[in-house]
Amino acid sequence: MIKRTAARQPAGMGPWRFVVWFGAVSLLADFVYEGARSITGPLLASLGASALVVGVVTGAGEAAALGLRLVSGPLADRTRRFWGLAIAGYALTVASVPLLGVVGVLWAACALVVAERVGKAVRSPAKDTMLSHATAATGRGRGFAVHEAMDQVGALIGPLVVAGMLAVTGGDYGPALGVLAIPGVAALGLLVWLRARVPDPEAYEREAAPSTGEAAEADGRLPAAFWTYAAFTAATTTGFATFGVLSYHLVERHLMAAAWVPVLYAAAMAVDALAALATGWLYDRHGARVLMALPPLTAAVVMLAFTNTVAIAVVGSLVWGAAMGIQESTLRATVADLVPSGRRATAYGLFAGVVGVASLAGGALTGGLYGYSIPVLITVVIAIQVLALVLLAVTPATRR
Repeated sequence: MIKRTAARQPAGMGPWRFVVWFGAVSLLADFVYEGARSITGPLLASLGASALVVGVVTGAGEAAALGLRLVSGPLADRTRRFWGLAIAGYALTVASVPLLGVVGVLWAACALVVAERVGKAVRSPAKDTMLSHATAATGRGRGFAVHEAMDQVGALIGPLVVAGMLAVTGGDYGPALGVLAIPGVAALGLLVWLRARVPDPEAYEREAAPSTGEAAEADGRLPAAFWTYAAFTAATTTGFATFGVLSYHLVERHLMAAAWVPVLYAAAMAVDALAALATGWLYDRHGARVLMALPPLTAAVVMLAFTNTVAIAVVGSLVWGAAMGIQESTLRATVADLVPSGRRATAYGLFAGVVGVASLAGGALTGGLYGYSIPVLITVVIAIQVLALVLLAVTPATRR
Protein backbone atom coordinates (compact mmCIF):
# COMPACT_ATOMS: atom_id res chain seq x y z
CA MET A 1 0.00 0.00 0.00
CA ILE A 2 2.80 2.40 0.85
CA LYS A 3 4.56 1.65 -2.42
CA ARG A 4 1.40 2.25 -4.48
CA THR A 5 0.80 5.61 -2.77
CA ALA A 6 4.37 6.71 -3.36
CA ALA A 7 4.16 5.72 -7.01
CA ARG A 8 1.17 8.02 -7.51
CA GLN A 9 2.88 11.06 -6.01
CA PRO A 10 4.27 13.70 -8.41
CA ALA A 11 7.87 12.59 -8.92
CA GLY A 12 10.67 15.11 -8.74
CA MET A 13 8.62 18.21 -7.95
CA GLY A 14 7.34 19.49 -4.61
CA PRO A 15 4.05 21.39 -4.29
CA TRP A 16 5.66 24.83 -4.08
CA ARG A 17 7.70 24.17 -7.21
CA PHE A 18 4.52 23.09 -8.99
CA VAL A 19 2.74 26.29 -7.93
CA VAL A 20 5.68 28.40 -9.12
CA TRP A 21 6.03 26.63 -12.48
CA PHE A 22 2.30 26.85 -13.09
CA GLY A 23 2.63 30.50 -12.12
CA ALA A 24 5.22 30.85 -14.88
CA VAL A 25 2.73 29.42 -17.39
CA SER A 26 0.15 31.92 -16.22
CA LEU A 27 2.73 34.73 -16.34
CA LEU A 28 3.34 34.07 -20.04
CA ALA A 29 -0.37 33.65 -20.77
CA ASP A 30 -1.19 36.89 -18.94
CA PHE A 31 1.51 38.60 -20.98
CA VAL A 32 -0.64 37.66 -23.99
CA TYR A 33 -4.23 38.27 -22.98
CA GLU A 34 -3.75 41.09 -20.49
CA GLY A 35 -1.67 42.90 -23.09
CA ALA A 36 -4.67 42.63 -25.39
CA ARG A 37 -7.25 43.49 -22.74
CA SER A 38 -5.38 46.66 -21.79
CA ILE A 39 -6.39 48.23 -25.11
CA THR A 40 -9.74 46.54 -25.74
CA GLY A 41 -11.75 49.70 -25.01
CA PRO A 42 -9.75 52.04 -27.27
CA LEU A 43 -9.45 49.36 -29.98
CA LEU A 44 -13.22 48.80 -30.13
CA ALA A 45 -13.83 52.56 -29.97
CA SER A 46 -11.48 53.04 -32.96
CA LEU A 47 -13.71 50.63 -34.91
CA GLY A 48 -16.85 52.63 -34.07
CA ALA A 49 -18.04 51.13 -30.77
CA SER A 50 -20.02 53.21 -28.26
CA ALA A 51 -19.59 53.04 -24.49
CA LEU A 52 -22.57 50.68 -24.31
CA VAL A 53 -21.08 48.36 -26.94
CA VAL A 54 -17.72 48.33 -25.13
CA GLY A 55 -19.47 47.56 -21.83
CA VAL A 56 -21.64 44.81 -23.30
CA VAL A 57 -18.81 43.17 -25.29
CA THR A 58 -16.30 43.21 -22.43
CA GLY A 59 -19.03 42.08 -20.03
CA ALA A 60 -20.06 39.33 -22.45
CA GLY A 61 -16.43 38.27 -22.70
CA GLU A 62 -16.22 37.93 -18.94
CA ALA A 63 -19.57 36.13 -18.94
CA ALA A 64 -18.21 33.67 -21.51
CA ALA A 65 -15.01 33.22 -19.50
CA LEU A 66 -17.08 32.41 -16.43
CA GLY A 67 -20.44 31.08 -17.63
CA LEU A 68 -19.06 28.41 -19.96
CA ARG A 69 -17.29 26.87 -17.00
CA LEU A 70 -20.70 25.40 -16.17
CA VAL A 71 -19.78 22.94 -18.93
CA SER A 72 -16.00 22.72 -18.62
CA GLY A 73 -16.05 22.24 -14.82
CA PRO A 74 -18.28 19.14 -14.73
CA LEU A 75 -16.49 17.87 -17.85
CA ALA A 76 -13.17 18.07 -16.02
CA ASP A 77 -14.55 16.21 -12.99
CA ARG A 78 -16.17 13.56 -15.15
CA THR A 79 -13.25 12.89 -17.50
CA ARG A 80 -10.40 13.82 -15.10
CA ARG A 81 -8.59 15.19 -18.17
CA PHE A 82 -7.40 18.29 -16.37
CA TRP A 83 -4.22 18.69 -18.37
CA GLY A 84 -5.93 18.26 -21.75
CA LEU A 85 -8.55 20.91 -21.00
CA ALA A 86 -5.93 23.32 -19.65
CA ILE A 87 -3.77 22.99 -22.77
CA ALA A 88 -6.76 23.37 -25.13
CA GLY A 89 -7.94 26.52 -23.35
CA TYR A 90 -4.54 28.18 -23.42
CA ALA A 91 -4.17 27.31 -27.12
CA LEU A 92 -7.46 29.07 -27.98
CA THR A 93 -6.35 32.24 -26.22
CA VAL A 94 -2.93 32.20 -27.89
CA ALA A 95 -4.57 31.85 -31.32
CA SER A 96 -7.20 34.58 -30.80
CA VAL A 97 -5.12 37.52 -29.58
CA PRO A 98 -2.81 38.18 -32.59
CA LEU A 99 -5.82 38.13 -34.93
CA LEU A 100 -7.54 40.84 -32.90
CA GLY A 101 -5.20 43.50 -34.22
CA VAL A 102 -5.66 42.72 -37.92
CA VAL A 103 -9.37 41.99 -38.50
CA GLY A 104 -10.29 45.67 -38.95
CA VAL A 105 -14.08 45.37 -38.51
CA LEU A 106 -16.06 45.79 -35.31
CA TRP A 107 -18.08 42.56 -35.36
CA ALA A 108 -14.99 40.40 -35.92
CA ALA A 109 -13.04 42.19 -33.20
CA CYS A 110 -15.96 41.70 -30.80
CA ALA A 111 -16.06 37.99 -31.68
CA LEU A 112 -12.33 37.59 -31.00
CA VAL A 113 -12.62 39.41 -27.65
CA VAL A 114 -15.22 36.83 -26.64
CA ALA A 115 -13.25 33.92 -28.17
CA GLU A 116 -10.20 34.78 -26.10
CA ARG A 117 -12.36 34.63 -23.00
CA VAL A 118 -13.83 31.27 -24.11
CA GLY A 119 -10.29 29.91 -23.96
CA LYS A 120 -10.16 30.96 -20.33
CA ALA A 121 -13.48 29.20 -19.71
CA VAL A 122 -12.14 25.94 -21.11
CA ARG A 123 -8.97 25.90 -19.03
CA SER A 124 -9.82 27.55 -15.73
CA PRO A 125 -11.74 24.87 -13.76
CA ALA A 126 -9.08 22.30 -14.63
CA LYS A 127 -6.24 24.71 -13.85
CA ASP A 128 -7.78 25.86 -10.55
CA THR A 129 -8.44 22.29 -9.47
CA MET A 130 -4.84 21.25 -10.13
CA LEU A 131 -3.62 24.29 -8.19
CA SER A 132 -6.00 23.52 -5.34
CA HIS A 133 -4.36 20.11 -4.94
CA ALA A 134 -0.92 21.68 -4.56
CA THR A 135 -2.17 24.44 -2.25
CA ALA A 136 -3.54 21.81 0.11
CA ALA A 137 0.13 21.39 1.06
CA THR A 138 1.33 25.00 0.74
CA GLY A 139 -1.65 26.79 2.34
CA ARG A 140 -4.67 27.80 0.26
CA GLY A 141 -4.33 31.55 0.59
CA ARG A 142 -0.59 31.71 0.07
CA GLY A 143 -0.53 29.21 -2.80
CA PHE A 144 -3.25 30.94 -4.80
CA ALA A 145 -1.77 34.34 -3.92
CA VAL A 146 1.70 33.46 -5.21
CA HIS A 147 0.17 32.10 -8.41
CA GLU A 148 -1.90 35.27 -8.84
CA ALA A 149 1.13 37.48 -8.15
CA MET A 150 3.07 35.70 -10.90
CA ASP A 151 0.03 36.13 -13.14
CA GLN A 152 0.29 39.83 -12.61
CA VAL A 153 3.97 39.99 -13.53
CA GLY A 154 2.83 38.94 -16.99
CA ALA A 155 -0.11 41.31 -16.76
CA LEU A 156 2.37 44.09 -15.99
CA ILE A 157 4.80 43.26 -18.80
CA GLY A 158 2.17 42.64 -21.50
CA PRO A 159 0.50 46.08 -21.41
CA LEU A 160 3.90 47.79 -21.27
CA VAL A 161 5.05 45.92 -24.37
CA VAL A 162 1.80 46.82 -26.14
CA ALA A 163 2.20 50.46 -25.11
CA GLY A 164 5.76 50.48 -26.44
CA MET A 165 4.68 48.95 -29.74
CA LEU A 166 1.86 51.47 -30.11
CA ALA A 167 4.31 54.30 -29.49
CA VAL A 168 6.82 52.94 -32.02
CA THR A 169 4.23 52.20 -34.73
CA GLY A 170 2.18 55.37 -34.28
CA GLY A 171 -0.87 53.61 -32.83
CA ASP A 172 -0.98 50.56 -35.13
CA TYR A 173 -2.79 47.79 -33.26
CA GLY A 174 -1.65 45.00 -35.60
CA PRO A 175 2.05 44.79 -34.60
CA ALA A 176 1.21 45.62 -30.97
CA LEU A 177 -1.00 42.53 -30.70
CA GLY A 178 0.96 40.35 -33.14
CA VAL A 179 4.08 40.40 -30.96
CA LEU A 180 2.06 38.70 -28.20
CA ALA A 181 2.21 35.43 -30.16
CA ILE A 182 5.79 34.91 -28.89
CA PRO A 183 5.02 34.52 -25.15
CA GLY A 184 1.91 32.57 -26.13
CA VAL A 185 3.92 29.84 -27.83
CA ALA A 186 6.33 29.78 -24.88
CA ALA A 187 3.41 29.29 -22.45
CA LEU A 188 2.14 26.28 -24.40
CA GLY A 189 5.60 24.70 -24.47
CA LEU A 190 6.09 25.13 -20.73
CA LEU A 191 2.63 23.73 -20.03
CA VAL A 192 3.35 20.56 -22.02
CA TRP A 193 6.65 20.14 -20.13
CA LEU A 194 4.94 20.57 -16.76
CA ARG A 195 2.33 17.98 -17.64
CA ALA A 196 5.09 15.48 -18.37
CA ARG A 197 6.71 16.20 -14.99
CA VAL A 198 3.51 16.12 -12.90
CA PRO A 199 0.86 13.97 -14.61
CA ASP A 200 -1.15 13.58 -11.37
CA PRO A 201 -1.32 16.81 -9.31
CA GLU A 202 -4.04 15.32 -7.07
CA ALA A 203 -1.32 13.31 -5.36
CA TYR A 204 -0.26 16.48 -3.53
CA GLU A 205 -3.62 16.64 -1.76
CA ARG A 206 -3.76 12.89 -1.12
CA GLU A 207 -0.48 13.20 0.72
CA ALA A 208 -1.50 16.35 2.65
CA ALA A 209 -5.09 15.23 3.46
CA PRO A 210 -5.63 11.57 2.55
CA SER A 211 -9.36 11.55 3.42
CA THR A 212 -10.37 14.48 1.17
CA GLY A 213 -10.72 12.56 -2.07
CA GLU A 214 -12.71 9.76 -0.37
CA ALA A 215 -15.18 12.26 1.11
CA ALA A 216 -15.75 13.76 -2.29
CA GLU A 217 -16.59 10.37 -3.78
CA ALA A 218 -19.14 9.67 -1.06
CA ASP A 219 -21.06 12.95 -1.32
CA GLY A 220 -21.84 14.45 -4.72
CA ARG A 221 -23.72 17.47 -3.40
CA LEU A 222 -22.17 20.89 -3.03
CA PRO A 223 -22.43 22.36 0.50
CA ALA A 224 -24.99 25.08 1.25
CA ALA A 225 -22.20 27.44 2.32
CA PHE A 226 -20.85 27.30 -1.22
CA TRP A 227 -24.10 28.64 -2.66
CA THR A 228 -24.35 31.48 -0.14
CA TYR A 229 -20.77 32.37 -0.93
CA ALA A 230 -21.50 32.29 -4.68
CA ALA A 231 -24.43 34.67 -4.12
CA PHE A 232 -22.14 37.13 -2.33
CA THR A 233 -19.59 36.98 -5.14
CA ALA A 234 -22.28 37.47 -7.78
CA ALA A 235 -23.59 40.55 -5.97
CA THR A 236 -20.23 42.25 -5.58
CA THR A 237 -19.30 41.41 -9.20
CA THR A 238 -22.51 42.96 -10.54
CA GLY A 239 -21.27 46.37 -9.43
CA PHE A 240 -17.72 45.86 -10.71
CA ALA A 241 -16.87 47.98 -13.76
CA THR A 242 -14.74 46.40 -16.47
CA PHE A 243 -11.45 48.03 -17.37
CA GLY A 244 -12.83 48.44 -20.88
CA VAL A 245 -15.38 50.95 -19.58
CA LEU A 246 -12.77 52.63 -17.36
CA SER A 247 -10.37 53.06 -20.28
CA TYR A 248 -13.20 54.24 -22.54
CA HIS A 249 -13.89 57.03 -20.04
CA LEU A 250 -10.24 58.02 -19.88
CA VAL A 251 -9.80 58.25 -23.64
CA GLU A 252 -13.21 59.66 -24.64
CA ARG A 253 -13.04 62.39 -21.97
CA HIS A 254 -9.51 63.23 -23.18
CA LEU A 255 -8.01 62.49 -19.76
CA MET A 256 -5.38 60.16 -21.20
CA ALA A 257 -3.98 59.27 -24.62
CA ALA A 258 -4.75 55.74 -25.81
CA ALA A 259 -1.02 54.86 -25.80
CA TRP A 260 -0.88 55.54 -22.04
CA VAL A 261 -3.85 53.35 -21.15
CA PRO A 262 -1.79 50.11 -21.20
CA VAL A 263 0.72 51.74 -18.84
CA LEU A 264 -2.07 52.49 -16.38
CA TYR A 265 -3.36 48.95 -16.79
CA ALA A 266 0.12 47.63 -16.01
CA ALA A 267 0.20 49.72 -12.83
CA ALA A 268 -3.20 48.32 -11.86
CA MET A 269 -1.85 44.80 -12.36
CA ALA A 270 1.07 45.58 -10.04
CA VAL A 271 -1.43 46.65 -7.39
CA ASP A 272 -3.38 43.45 -8.17
CA ALA A 273 -0.30 41.34 -7.33
CA LEU A 274 0.36 43.15 -4.05
CA ALA A 275 -3.29 42.88 -3.00
CA ALA A 276 -3.33 39.16 -3.81
CA LEU A 277 -0.23 38.46 -1.71
CA ALA A 278 -1.53 40.52 1.24
CA THR A 279 -5.03 39.03 1.29
CA GLY A 280 -3.69 35.50 0.67
CA TRP A 281 -1.45 35.77 3.72
CA LEU A 282 -4.34 37.19 5.79
CA TYR A 283 -6.71 34.51 4.53
CA ASP A 284 -4.55 31.68 5.88
CA ARG A 285 -4.65 33.37 9.30
CA HIS A 286 -8.14 34.85 9.49
CA GLY A 287 -10.23 33.02 6.90
CA ALA A 288 -12.88 34.47 4.60
CA ARG A 289 -13.50 37.48 6.84
CA VAL A 290 -10.78 39.28 4.85
CA LEU A 291 -13.22 39.43 1.94
CA MET A 292 -15.20 42.11 3.79
CA ALA A 293 -12.79 44.57 2.11
CA LEU A 294 -13.97 43.69 -1.41
CA PRO A 295 -17.39 45.45 -1.58
CA PRO A 296 -16.03 48.81 -0.32
CA LEU A 297 -13.20 48.62 -2.87
CA THR A 298 -15.69 47.84 -5.66
CA ALA A 299 -17.81 50.85 -4.71
CA ALA A 300 -14.72 53.06 -4.52
CA VAL A 301 -13.78 52.19 -8.12
CA VAL A 302 -16.82 53.90 -9.67
CA MET A 303 -16.65 56.79 -7.21
CA LEU A 304 -13.08 57.58 -8.24
CA ALA A 305 -12.50 56.27 -11.77
CA PHE A 306 -15.37 58.10 -13.46
CA THR A 307 -14.38 61.60 -12.39
CA ASN A 308 -13.01 64.19 -14.82
CA THR A 309 -9.84 64.72 -12.77
CA VAL A 310 -6.90 62.71 -14.13
CA ALA A 311 -5.25 62.00 -10.76
CA ILE A 312 -8.47 60.81 -9.13
CA ALA A 313 -9.42 58.67 -12.14
CA VAL A 314 -5.95 57.06 -12.05
CA VAL A 315 -6.38 56.28 -8.33
CA GLY A 316 -9.74 54.70 -9.16
CA SER A 317 -8.07 52.47 -11.75
CA LEU A 318 -5.47 51.38 -9.18
CA VAL A 319 -8.24 50.56 -6.70
CA TRP A 320 -9.78 48.49 -9.50
CA GLY A 321 -6.50 46.55 -9.59
CA ALA A 322 -6.63 45.92 -5.83
CA ALA A 323 -10.18 44.56 -6.10
CA MET A 324 -9.10 42.33 -9.01
CA GLY A 325 -6.27 40.92 -6.88
CA ILE A 326 -8.74 39.78 -4.24
CA GLN A 327 -11.16 38.41 -6.82
CA GLU A 328 -8.55 36.38 -8.66
CA SER A 329 -6.83 34.82 -5.65
CA THR A 330 -8.69 34.73 -2.34
CA LEU A 331 -12.13 34.13 -3.86
CA ARG A 332 -10.77 30.97 -5.51
CA ALA A 333 -8.99 29.84 -2.36
CA THR A 334 -12.27 29.97 -0.43
CA VAL A 335 -14.01 27.71 -2.96
CA ALA A 336 -11.26 25.10 -2.50
CA ASP A 337 -11.83 25.16 1.26
CA LEU A 338 -15.61 24.86 0.94
CA VAL A 339 -15.78 21.95 -1.55
CA PRO A 340 -14.22 18.43 -1.41
CA SER A 341 -11.70 17.43 -4.05
CA GLY A 342 -13.90 15.10 -6.10
CA ARG A 343 -16.42 17.84 -6.95
CA ARG A 344 -14.10 20.83 -6.99
CA ALA A 345 -13.88 21.40 -10.76
CA THR A 346 -17.67 21.31 -10.91
CA ALA A 347 -17.81 23.79 -8.03
CA TYR A 348 -15.36 26.10 -9.79
CA GLY A 349 -17.46 25.83 -12.95
CA LEU A 350 -20.75 26.55 -11.17
CA PHE A 351 -19.19 29.35 -9.14
CA ALA A 352 -17.82 30.95 -12.29
CA GLY A 353 -21.15 30.51 -14.06
CA VAL A 354 -22.97 32.44 -11.36
CA VAL A 355 -20.32 35.13 -11.44
CA GLY A 356 -20.42 35.14 -15.26
CA VAL A 357 -24.05 36.20 -15.27
CA ALA A 358 -23.12 38.93 -12.80
CA SER A 359 -20.20 40.03 -15.02
CA LEU A 360 -22.47 40.43 -18.01
CA ALA A 361 -24.94 42.38 -15.89
CA GLY A 362 -22.11 44.46 -14.47
CA GLY A 363 -20.66 45.30 -17.89
CA ALA A 364 -24.06 46.32 -19.24
CA LEU A 365 -24.96 48.17 -16.03
CA THR A 366 -21.80 50.24 -15.81
CA GLY A 367 -21.64 50.88 -19.57
CA GLY A 368 -25.34 51.79 -19.81
CA LEU A 369 -25.54 53.93 -16.69
CA TYR A 370 -22.26 55.62 -17.59
CA GLY A 371 -23.94 57.01 -20.71
CA TYR A 372 -27.06 57.95 -18.75
CA SER A 373 -25.79 59.43 -15.47
CA ILE A 374 -22.59 58.84 -13.54
CA PRO A 375 -24.16 59.90 -10.18
CA VAL A 376 -26.92 57.32 -10.73
CA LEU A 377 -24.26 54.72 -11.59
CA ILE A 378 -22.40 55.42 -8.34
CA THR A 379 -25.60 55.24 -6.26
CA VAL A 380 -26.66 51.92 -7.78
CA VAL A 381 -23.21 50.35 -7.30
CA ILE A 382 -23.06 51.42 -3.63
CA ALA A 383 -26.48 49.86 -3.00
CA ILE A 384 -25.37 46.60 -4.62
CA GLN A 385 -22.22 46.46 -2.50
CA VAL A 386 -24.21 46.94 0.71
CA LEU A 387 -26.26 43.90 -0.30
CA ALA A 388 -23.02 41.98 -0.98
CA LEU A 389 -21.74 42.73 2.52
CA VAL A 390 -24.97 41.39 4.02
CA LEU A 391 -24.65 38.16 2.01
CA LEU A 392 -21.04 37.71 3.06
CA ALA A 393 -21.93 38.30 6.71
CA VAL A 394 -24.38 35.36 6.65
CA THR A 395 -21.98 33.01 4.85
CA PRO A 396 -20.77 30.35 7.34
CA ALA A 397 -17.20 30.53 5.99
CA THR A 398 -16.78 34.05 7.41
CA ARG A 399 -17.59 32.85 10.90
CA ARG A 400 -15.11 29.98 11.03
